[in-house]
Amino acid sequence: MAVPIIQQYRVATYIIKQRLRRNHKYPLVLMLEPLFRCNLACPGCGKIDYPDPILNQRLSYEECMEAVDECGAPMVSIPGGEPLLHKEMKQIVEGIIARKKFVYLCTNALLLEKKMDQFTPSKYLTFSIHLDGLETHHDRAVDQDGVFQRAVKAIKEAKRRGFRVNVNCTLFDQMNAQEATEFFDFATDELGVDAITMSPGYEYERAPDQQHFLSRKKTKNLFRDIFRIGKEKGRKWPFSASSLFLNFLAGNEEYKCTPWGMSTRNVFGWQRPCYLLGEGYTETFKELIEDTEWEKYGTGNYEKCANCMVHCGYEATAVNDTFSNPLKALWVAMRALKTEGEMAPEIDLTNQRPPDYVHEELVDGFMARLEVEDSKQGGSFKGSGKSKSTDEANVQAA
Repeated sequence: MAVPIIQQYRVATYIIKQRLRRNHKYPLVLMLEPLFRCNLACPGCGKIDYPDPILNQRLSYEECMEAVDECGAPMVSIPGGEPLLHKEMKQIVEGIIARKKFVYLCTNALLLEKKMDQFTPSKYLTFSIHLDGLETHHDRAVDQDGVFQRAVKAIKEAKRRGFRVNVNCTLFDQMNAQEATEFFDFATDELGVDAITMSPGYEYERAPDQQHFLSRKKTKNLFRDIFRIGKEKGRKWPFSASSLFLNFLAGNEEYKCTPWGMSTRNVFGWQRPCYLLGEGYTETFKELIEDTEWEKYGTGNYEKCANCMVHCGYEATAVNDTFSNPLKALWVAMRALKTEGEMAPEIDLTNQRPPDYVHEELVDGFMARLEVEDSKQGGSFKGSGKSKSTDEANVQAA
């Protein structure tokens, strides 16, 4: 089962409690990003475009536990950067599991076999391994040969040891529907993964490759083609998404995003408005929820959000719709997704505000803060406020 029954139960109980309290802004997932440093430099990623002093920052075990407790979400996803570069990752995972939270440790798997002995199989722990298609597509997506084979080897070893394994697939316009379904067949049949998370890539403004992001129209057509092929082949791939999120990807739902649904804590602080878009930070989760001008963001409100259909913004919307309209969700889950005919109306973009470009300002502010902290400790801070290129940030796998 893509999502274990116990996890479905705990998440449902959490949502019911929030609704009974009339709390309308609550996270389903904490995106706990303890470092930005990575051992790959994927051209579609904008997450490692920072100077070395920032790439060298880490959230401590204590800071991570504070974030988990402060946020209160039943699920914790640990992305990066590459989390397995963090020396305290074993303790961080154990601390989250001790709180009976469900942990998704996101990794490119280059270090997974080396680090696997640090972890114990648990119903609360899932290795979420980045695979963007079969070998040719994946190695091109990460801009390094041989990564696919190393990831596959690590997945098979993790499964052999009894770990839950999820593959996280980001789709760009370099992969057609037939190729995507062949990858889903491989992940299901050859690798035997427990779940597949798939989502169109977010259009990071600082990603080196700006040519292959999907528009919303292309996304809907691609997923309709994927689901149509699946229906023709009689396949039921173990997607970890809700039925209504899949219906949204196929163009059958008119949703607006729920940016606080997957709230983010990283080395800067609590990131507003969402995991994909960093345009400011707060010191506390309470400030994030209460002081963020949420109405300024999202498709139709902000140009940077125009093409976004990513799960970290829209899965929470789909889950809320599931609880508000359970019969509709059940009907969609029981039937094959609609892949023909008219799509749901698209969000009007005519009144969206133009983009703000604040990355350099945020980096310079954080660098100044690091310099002040370093001087208090008698250090000799050296670093530029200028952001690094992706090539400079690339670090070879240990």
